[in-house]
Amino acid sequence: MAARSADSAPATVRAATARDLDQVVAIERASFADPWSRHAFARSLEGTGVHFDVACDASGAVVAYIVAWTVADEGEIANLAVAPAARRTGLAAMLLDRVLAAARVQGVSTLHLEVRESNQAARALYARFGFVEAGRRRDYYRKPVEDALVLRLELGAQP
Repeated sequence: MAARSADSAPATVRAATARDLDQVVAIERASFADPWSRHAFARSLEGTGVHFDVACDASGAVVAYIVAWTVADEGEIANLAVAPAARRTGLAAMLLDRVLAAARVQGVSTLHLEVRESNQAARALYARFGFVEAGRRRDYYRKPVEDALVLRLELGAQP
């Protein structure tokens, strides 16, 4: 799946590095009312079983990122965000495709994630990929207080 960044040039995806953290944190702060800290992202770079990718525009600027982790045959999409100017360009789907492919290679059978109940754009994206509602975490989000929907994707048998 090809994605286009805000400047209409194809985006490239690669593993995140420490040099990307300032840009990742800026996207995080622009996207979420209760953002992850820079330290949390830095720890993700060092974690075992962590998949942390960034999408970059033609100039090399980070415009989106995804963090996922796996333990045994289960995985979680922990964080996914796209810079406001680059939204609705296919970047989130491209990053999600890459994580799903890696999860399948690793033998992951089930992926989970939490999403704000009010985040219709994210819920529509995850539904397109086959995620289904598996539960609810009451008052999970703090700013503002809101329920999280727990979504699950069964990856099934490997082809």
